[in-house]
Amino acid sequence: MTDRLSNAFTRCRAENRAALVPFVTGGDPSPAAAGAILDALVEGGADVIELGMPFTDPMADGPAVQRANLRSLGAGTTTHDLLEIAKAFRARHAATPLILMGYANPMLARGADWFARAAAKAGVDGVICVDLPPEEDDALGPALRREGLHLIRLATPTTDAARLPAVLGGASGFVYYVSVAGITGAQQATQASIETAVTRLHAATRLPIVVGFGVRTPEQAAAIGRVADGVAVGSAIVDLVGSEGARAPDAVRTFVSTLAAALAGARKEHAA
Repeated sequence: MTDRLSNAFTRCRAENRAALVPFVTGGDPSPAAAGAILDALVEGGADVIELGMPFTDPMADGPAVQRANLRSLGAGTTTHDLLEIAKAFRARHAATPLILMGYANPMLARGADWFARAAAKAGVDGVICVDLPPEEDDALGPALRREGLHLIRLATPTTDAARLPAVLGGASGFVYYVSVAGITGAQQATQASIETAVTRLHAATRLPIVVGFGVRTPEQAAAIGRVADGVAVGSAIVDLVGSEGARAPDAVRTFVSTLAAALAGARKEHAA
């Protein structure tokens, strides 16, 4: 199996820039509209895409993503629909990595083996399970690895030196650094705290470090992109999907292109 995820980060390193990792909720505003929004992410310059699995109780997510979950579920989106969205995306975009991000309940409802096989068959590259701690890796991790899928782990500001080895053990693809101890979209961490955390994580693992939670502007993305291997942007994009209706793909494409341009120039400007 081609490791699209590793290839994406290798390409970004060669271009001396951080990867752009946008997030959207799958099936928002409807399963039928999802494909055009994912295409807009690619056209805008996304390097890796996180596709959220809608869930009734998204405990780590702020109001924007909560509303997106409700819109998607209200439109009738199921896990089957989400996998079909992923499968259709892979048929259109052979090289762009696609990560499923969500909660254990929908991932494990039919069993870990079923979910891992179905995700791999759909062309998914990896999984972020927000509420599955490393101590419970055996609930999902072995099944994903058997199918060649990455299990991407979350590190947070409260992940201390004693716990970090458990977080990194069994992780692959990249490490997602949750830059604030809170919900998505609510606040942004200071740049100094992000730089300290990224330095600490780089010292502990060779995996790329992607920073997310609270990144809403090209300027914020550029600042983080000078030190991190990737920048995740979610709530700002999800808000556009919610507000723009039928115009959402165009709005998303335009906004993502501003993020991509900011990351492309961030390290060059800093060096100058």
